[in-house]
Amino acid sequence: MEARTIERKLAAIFAADVEGYSRLMGQDEVGTLRTLNRYRAIIDLLIASHRGRIFNTAGDSLVADFASAVDAVECAVAVQEAIAKENEDRPAGEQMRFRIGVHVGDIMVQGDNLFGDAVNIAARLEALAEPGRIYVSGTVRDHIGTKLPLSFVDHGEQQVKNIAGPIRVYSLTTAPTSPPVSDVGSQWTVPRLSIVVLPFANLSNDPEQEYFADGITDDLTTDLSRISGSFVISRNTAFTYKGKPVDAKQIGRELGVRYVLEGSVRRTGDWMRVNAQLIDAENGAHIWADRIDTDRSRLMETQDEITGRLARTLDLELAEEMDRRIERESPAKADSRDLVMRGRAWWYRPVSATNRAEAKRLFEQALELDPNSVDARVGLAWVLTSSLAEGWSSSFHEDSMRAEQLLLEALDAAPNRSMAHTAMGFLRRVQNRLAEARVEEETAISLDPNNDFAYRHLAWVLLFLGEPGAAIMQAEKAFRLSPRDTNIWGVYGLLGWCRLLLNEVEQAIELLIKARTSHPRVWWVHFVLAGALGLKGDLDGAKAALAGSLRIKPEVTSVGHFLTYFPYGSNEPYWTLQDATLNEGLRRIGFPDR
Repeated sequence: MEARTIERKLAAIFAADVEGYSRLMGQDEVGTLRTLNRYRAIIDLLIASHRGRIFNTAGDSLVADFASAVDAVECAVAVQEAIAKENEDRPAGEQMRFRIGVHVGDIMVQGDNLFGDAVNIAARLEALAEPGRIYVSGTVRDHIGTKLPLSFVDHGEQQVKNIAGPIRVYSLTTAPTSPPVSDVGSQWTVPRLSIVVLPFANLSNDPEQEYFADGITDDLTTDLSRISGSFVISRNTAFTYKGKPVDAKQIGRELGVRYVLEGSVRRTGDWMRVNAQLIDAENGAHIWADRIDTDRSRLMETQDEITGRLARTLDLELAEEMDRRIERESPAKADSRDLVMRGRAWWYRPVSATNRAEAKRLFEQALELDPNSVDARVGLAWVLTSSLAEGWSSSFHEDSMRAEQLLLEALDAAPNRSMAHTAMGFLRRVQNRLAEARVEEETAISLDPNNDFAYRHLAWVLLFLGEPGAAIMQAEKAFRLSPRDTNIWGVYGLLGWCRLLLNEVEQAIELLIKARTSHPRVWWVHFVLAGALGLKGDLDGAKAALAGSLRIKPEVTSVGHFLTYFPYGSNEPYWTLQDATLNEGLRRIGFPDR
């Protein structure tokens, strides 16, 4: 029998599918199919005109091959631009948005079909991409070089399903990387949330610090690119400015960004100081600055901690800055993305019913303007779930179901969105589905190791699973990532609660007092502090703390009432710990169990 020869070739693979296709079909099968056919006709024509060939289709997805990476990427850009234009002329309910992935690699040819890792990697890149975006592999990025007027955002190495090694991932936009300064304004609109991380300066002659400074620059570029809606200049472009005098306004014009982040690393004896500052590229004003000191002996192990904290703080600061900028410029003309940013800025403010209500209003408006917005869905679900947890909701079942539907839709459209998994974990905890909540929070952390919200919510889940020691470890990670958070009282309160259940009463009291000082209007902090003081034997202090709780939440007049706000506290391992500590301390001041 004659052995068959396997034909191979090098090709650029283009994979695309529709965001939320299953949901759209569930709403209107006939209308969705009609719309898809119209969009597919546009895509098919563009693929053919760029010398590509479609070799596989299934429902809303298609895969095509091109002889050139340039042809494939040019086609991807043309497709997204054509789809965006088509969406402009259609009602929101008839619009579709596509995700596209492109990879170059060796493939096997069998008849009209193509097989191999290159095809699978393109499909995985498409799954990573956000709606309306194009994700390409590092191989494609290398093939493109400077051949096309595109700007690439480096998302670092990603581990994808069924592929042995990690894949370097980039997203791209059509903004030129370095246009003539005088022509910038006429060539494109500067994205609101656009930034370049300049190479951190090494202020000593220690070569180890040089690598450390470069590592911080690389990691911050990757971490900031994870912020939804951000436009981050790639590392390779940023490093062309290394060692040169910094003129933030000129750099902003050259790269088309609104913000410039610069910093330095300096060694002083056995200590190392990292400084960073955020500059408004339009006027050169300094918006924010931070300083982090670290022991030089822990240099490499603390790099992740430093970059994580800087990225988290910058995310918060950029949200506040964007809110201020939008209000100054044209609040009446704010689009969906603007409203999401403003909603996030209100969300980050100290917890209160008023602040949460304003965030909810803005997320609702954003979703009305763009019914496909993943960020608006996640933001609105966060607010609804927070209202459930704080006892502000007037309809637990209705708000719970709405939050769940919003998050299911968000995860259908963006399955790798870390904050969507964090919010789902929060909701599952509030629904007393602790095992599922744990999985969601751990998934969120695997997708974004700098997501301090996920660490914080995982700590809450572990606490109510009866694992306060493990919860402390996660809460401390959240604290290291965001030590100046406006809602840091929540971490203090959580740590204090955990310490109390471990019968570490003095530490618990100290932490709970910090939480109460940071935010005196949180009733459960007073309540848990009362139990801690009672367990210590400070009965007068315990009674005063309980009185503070009752002033804010007068209906919580027994441990049974307390459990209506923390139903997950009825879990047996947790309950055993609470009964021996918190409940016992409250009994000593005459607080009833029922």
